Amino acid sequence: MLITYETFSLFAIFSIFVPMAGAIILMMVLAFEKQIDTLSFEKQQVVLENTLQESKYMQLNQQIHPHFLFNTINLMLGLARLNRIDTLIKAMETLSLFLKFKYQIKEQLIPLKKEWEYTKYYLKIQELRFRNRLIITEDIDKEALKHYVPPYLLQTIVENSFKHGLEKKPGPLSLSIKAVSHKDSITLYVEDNGLGIGDYSFEDMLAKGQGLSNVQKRLDLLFQTSDLDIFKNEQDGATVKITLPKVELQEEEQA
Repeated sequence: MLITYETFSLFAIFSIFVPMAGAIILMMVLAFEKQIDTLSFEKQQVVLENTLQESKYMQLNQQIHPHFLFNTINLMLGLARLNRIDTLIKAMETLSLFLKFKYQIKEQLIPLKKEWEYTKYYLKIQELRFRNRLIITEDIDKEALKHYVPPYLLQTIVENSFKHGLEKKPGPLSLSIKAVSHKDSITLYVEDNGLGIGDYSFEDMLAKGQGLSNVQKRLDLLFQTSDLDIFKNEQDGATVKITLPKVELQEEEQA
């Protein structure tokens, strides 16, 4: 059987272009698989980075200053020597609640209401230590209480006020804690009449102790927009101001 020119031409074209098409399809499949591998690798990298960030954040969260524990133990020893059993029991119960909260919280953010309850355990112990010398005032906006903050945020700043400002000052001591709700943010103020910040800059204060540095690192890990500042107040003490964006509770949690 004779093959016509047209049939031969079609056969030649088919023989040339089918392998070419197959090669192109194979190249596209390989490129697609490579793209999938790249995306999978990038996803693994993101998951790994997020895991490392979360691990770093939780490590910062779990920092507890031995300074506070030593002072509390000394307080309880002093109460025992004075045979002030009722006050000693109260101090032990409060410390127990403080530590229970400290090691139960695993979330990256908690309601300010919960953080405030935790901070009050710390303040109760300080009131037992300083007795009539210490006056604590609070002005907490109820609207602010339903928004999320990093755990131990307020307590860390309060502890910093005692450690660096109030503990070494003779005479009457005052501490003021304030939370203000704005349209898109909340602001926390912790003000004392302690020794103040002297001529230290904000950067000097960050380097001076773990408290402010810890707070700054956690805020940086969690929020794109937040602000931490410390400055001299009218009492010649120190005021710490923290502004962070509002993060509301979910409806089922509010119920």
